[in-house]
Amino acid sequence: MRAAARLGVLALVLAVLAGVPFFGGPSWERPLIDLLTLAALASLWNLLAGYAGLASFGQQAYLGIGAYTLYLAAAQGLDPQLAVPLAALAAGLVALPVSFPLLRLSGGHFAIGSWVLAEVFRLAATLQGGNTGLSLPGAGRHEPLVRQAMTYWWALGVAACAVGGVLLLVRGRYGLSVRAVAGDPVAAAACGVRVARTRRIAYCAAAVGTGAVGAVLFADTLYVQPESIFNVQYSVSMMFMVLIGGIGTVTGPLIGALVFFALQQTLSGYGPWYLVLLGIMAVAMTMFAPRGIRGLRDA
Repeated sequence: MRAAARLGVLALVLAVLAGVPFFGGPSWERPLIDLLTLAALASLWNLLAGYAGLASFGQQAYLGIGAYTLYLAAAQGLDPQLAVPLAALAAGLVALPVSFPLLRLSGGHFAIGSWVLAEVFRLAATLQGGNTGLSLPGAGRHEPLVRQAMTYWWALGVAACAVGGVLLLVRGRYGLSVRAVAGDPVAAAACGVRVARTRRIAYCAAAVGTGAVGAVLFADTLYVQPESIFNVQYSVSMMFMVLIGGIGTVTGPLIGALVFFALQQTLSGYGPWYLVLLGIMAVAMTMFAPRGIRGLRDA
């Protein structure tokens, strides 16, 4: 009964959010796009670090792949609003072969390796198109209000799929396997868990979702630049949200995304001090509430 009630509340929330373009308009859509993409990124990074034990500093690689795939599809005449799934698919196709050498690493070596990978993609994008950036072809296919509403719906859909997908993965048999791998991969392998396959599923799933987010960000801003889309700050922000909200939980990253979004809105005018305050908060939470805000409720 409680599960049915929760599903009903969730469906109501999604219905209200889906109706924002009709009763809220651009003034609501603009900040909500930011919040929804943050929630998606936090959930996807939590799948890697919180469940699979893979702390990545290179998820911006798939943001960039998603954004540049959207550009290539639009340059061939495809409506950019219809190319978001292609961007997600491209990120997954790149992640699959990359995962074989990268997942041989673990711990700090994996974190550094993932960051190096992102830098390789950044350099490749810079060499191909320069560092001046690219505008999204075909953005004028739709009226500005319609285009922003469609982008908002994509952001909502990607966030819902990211959170729902992670929930489905970790609540089933795969969830038991991935937790075992994160805790002790040697013991997990001895119990019959296919460690490499388990980690690969998490890595590729996170890449697919992150690629979709990259496409949504490009569709929203209409401009992409290697230095910005491949910026390691994205991965740092993901880590911050997950640690603040509660790593290894489904709702923790959502709480962290809300906190991070609120801090962005209130502190961004303080320049570099904004980043200093975020750092102080992250250190304080790690020291005094290592399980995050979500963990305080269970304490």
